[in-house]
Amino acid sequence: MSVRQGGESTPATEGAEQPPGQRDPGARRRRHQQRLVISGLLSIVLVAAAVVWTIVLTQRHTQAAGNLPRTSGLPAGISTRLANTMQLSALPRPPAPGFQLTDQAGHTMSLASLRGKAVVLEFMDPHCTDICPIVSQEYLRAYHDLGSAASKVVFVAVNVNQYHRSPQAVGKFSREQGLNTIPSWHFFTGPVPALHAVWHDYYIQVQAPNPNADILHTSAVYFIDPQGRERYLASPEVDHTKSGTAYLPVSQQTEWGHGIAVLARSLVG
Repeated sequence: MSVRQGGESTPATEGAEQPPGQRDPGARRRRHQQRLVISGLLSIVLVAAAVVWTIVLTQRHTQAAGNLPRTSGLPAGISTRLANTMQLSALPRPPAPGFQLTDQAGHTMSLASLRGKAVVLEFMDPHCTDICPIVSQEYLRAYHDLGSAASKVVFVAVNVNQYHRSPQAVGKFSREQGLNTIPSWHFFTGPVPALHAVWHDYYIQVQAPNPNADILHTSAVYFIDPQGRERYLASPEVDHTKSGTAYLPVSQQTEWGHGIAVLARSLVG
């Protein structure tokens, strides 16, 4: 389950663009804090309240999206409306933090081993029934939208559930969501310290009080170019029914998939 922090977001990039390859943790952290999960929720009442507030913010964002300024540094194929829908930001091309983890097939790989291809990186819970299945469908739509460019793009997720971190757990989720039909799909998992290090490096906050509780985590999609540099950041979000069930209309899932494909295609030429 992913819950967004209160406050309407503005897609404009903060600060002057840094030289390629230079990381600016302070500015980048401030930029990411707008997308961080509401932390410290210790009761069902607080979680429910956060979900209701998220719905209100989503409605406000949808109504105001047409009036927000366009973020600079985005591909021409991304309209201003789509950029606002995706909460899209252009990053100052810092090197993507490296990691070495094991995917759903039991293959241990490093992020560096994917150099030469664009990487679309998300953070998922293999037991999630909220936003993760919806993002999975957006990944599938993006893969099919890519056409001949699909062979140059890798779709990746890193596990945020420390209680269900076996290759079998992420493999089961991959099959259930159809993600295993993407040839370049890797759902990475590994030892708890290694997972914590990746969450920290990518500014992902995770609240996992016990094995049976909902995992609250930041939902973010990073777009990494073939040279291993972070280029774009998007923030998936969903609506919820009155009963709390997450949903996103098929038209919006298709729109998100198209946006992911346009961004990934722009990185591979």
